[in-house]
Parts: sequence; C-alpha cells; structure tokens
Amino acid sequence: MSDDAALIDRFLEMMAAERGASRNTLLAYRTDLMSAAEIMGGLSRAGMDSIGALAGAWATLAASTVARKASALRAFYAFLEEEGLRADNPAAALPRPATRRPLPKILSAAEVDLLFGVIEAKLAAEHPAPLDLRLSALIELLYGSGLRATELVSLPRRALAVDKPFLILKGKGARERLVPISDRARAAVAAWLPHVPVDSPWLFPSGKSHVSRIRLYQMVKALAAAAGIAPERVSPHVLRHAFATHLLEGGADLRALQSMLGHADIGTTQIYTHVDSRRLVELVNSRHPLAAMSHRLVDGGTSAP
Repeated sequence: MSDDAALIDRFLEMMAAERGASRNTLLAYRTDLMSAAEIMGGLSRAGMDSIGALAGAWATLAASTVARKASALRAFYAFLEEEGLRADNPAAALPRPATRRPLPKILSAAEVDLLFGVIEAKLAAEHPAPLDLRLSALIELLYGSGLRATELVSLPRRALAVDKPFLILKGKGARERLVPISDRARAAVAAWLPHVPVDSPWLFPSGKSHVSRIRLYQMVKALAAAAGIAPERVSPHVLRHAFATHLLEGGADLRALQSMLGHADIGTTQIYTHVDSRRLVELVNSRHPLAAMSHRLVDGGTSAP
C-alpha cells in the first residue's frame, strides 16, 4: 500500500501540472483511488481479476458514482502505463455503467423577468441602497454572462474595463476564455463601483476577502422568494443554465456557447439542446421550403401529380 500511496501522489502531481485539475478534483481522485486500493488489496500490481471484483463492491452505488470511480482508475492505470511503471493496462476490466447526464434545471424567460422586476423595483428608489446596487451587478453578470459562482464573487475590482465589453477569465483547468459583458451588466457594475473601497482588490468585497459562494447562494434564494418563485428552484448555477438555454433559443451557435461557458468538451454544452427541440420543430414547420408546399396542399391550390 505504501507503493500505491507514492504512485498516487505522482499521478496527482501530473494531473495538477499537465491537466490543471482543481483541488476538489484531486481530492476526489485520491479518495476514489485509496478506496479502490483497500477493496483490491493494492492498486499498482492488481490484475484484471482483482479489478473485476470492484463491480461487486460497487453494486449498491449509483451509476454516476461508479462511473466517476472507474474514470479515476482508468486515468491512474493509463498514467502507470505511459510512465513505464506497468507493462499492461488492466483498466479494461473496470465496470462501465450506463449513465445519463441529468438535464439542467432552468428558468423560463418570464421567470427571469420576475427576478429582474424585483431588482428594478429596489433601484427605483431615489437613493438605492448600496446592497441593492451590488445585487443588481451580481445578477446582471450571473445571468447576462453565464459566469460560474466562484468566478463571479472573486472578480477583481478592475475586471471590467470601460472600453472593453468583455472579460478574460481563467476557469476550470486554468483555461482562459473570453466572456462578453452586456451593456446592462456594465451599467450595473458602474453604478455599484463607487461603493467599492478604492483599496479593495475585489469587485464584490466582504470583510477581508470577497463575497462568498454561500452568500451569493443566499442572495439568489432570497431574490427568488421575493419574485414569487420557489427558492429551491433557483441558484447561481440555475441562472448560468438559464443564460445558456436562452442564448441557444435565441439562435446562438453551439460552439460560441461552449466558448462562453468554458466547457472543455462540446458534449457538455450539447445538454442544452434538449430545451431547444420545440423551437427547432417550429422552425422546420414555418421556414423550411416544404412548409410553403404544405400550406398550398392544405389550401387546395396544388396537388401532387
């Protein structure tokens, strides 16, 4: 097992250095690998029979959990093989559960309008409260640009330049991406900025750091309740989903959406196409050349020979 621990450390170092894996990802890999090592009595020298026994040990787990654990082991054994630490790769014996990516929770455009209606009512006061200006800036950026919660709360004070309607963010895996910022969001940030201390490194400071993800979560829930929407249906991530869904419904290109969301794999972005099916059917029925022919047939003007 001591050999396994050393090899796991080397593997995780590679994942961090070469693939930019986040701390949470590395912790999950370590937990899954150490757990599998205990079940099999060791990882580095395990054969296909030992690995095949994992299916029984994982039998009561959810398919998504089994898939995650198996993915960690596949990556580990591929690393051992590439480093010449094993002559073979026994990962073929790992279980391959059938998993289905869950559909994202979304809000309708009308529900998003309700959220912004609450904010607009707050800002209609002669002297809006600074915290209401902060809420406006947060929600405009969250829904208007599809930022992840961590990306949003940790924005630097000078993240938005007056003459540049976009941000360059470093997201998961240290990947940089260009994020367009709407005129509305820039105006909301401009209204909030005078209330940010000039020596603050953060756009949304709180105490000695910035607003936490948990606080952002609480603000979004409270906003939903004020708008008459069940709070359990709304979260920062749901607003990110709404950003993606509504852009796609408006005709956005899937590749452009992938870039804006910071997805490494377009398969992740394609999950949003499920919500667009109704619109696609409407487009075919209304704009396809056959649509005009169908109308003529229904009207009795033309018939097939």
